[in-house]
Amino acid sequence: MTIQAQVKWIDDLQFVAQAGSGPAVVMDTPDSGGGAGPMELMLMGTAGCTAMDVISILKKKRLNVTGFKINISGDRAEEYPKRFSDITIEYVVYGTDLKPEGVKQAIDLSEKKYCGAMASLNARISHTFRIEPLE
Repeated sequence: MTIQAQVKWIDDLQFVAQAGSGPAVVMDTPDSGGGAGPMELMLMGTAGCTAMDVISILKKKRLNVTGFKINISGDRAEEYPKRFSDITIEYVVYGTDLKPEGVKQAIDLSEKKYCGAMASLNARISHTFRIEPLE
């Protein structure tokens, strides 16, 4: 399967990106504030990829998930190409009667088998998770 995208220059270091017929995304430098930076989008894409996997797996397990969020951060190398050297992900799952082993299994399946974004990165990825009562 091939995914195609286009990035069009707008002005200065601002670009508009669009994949297929999906919605457009504005990219800019973090200092300009006109859009997310490309590296920020990589983190968001990685978080979105694993989030979709985890929620899908938890639903298949028929767990009572009432809320879910991911906090993600990436440390960048000092030298060019300034790639992510470490990425830390915190999965926060809200619900009742959630078993930690079921949540952990869903996360492991995403990170090791299903999430194409993670498999595409060349960074050390670590994670934590916590279960909270209803959101």
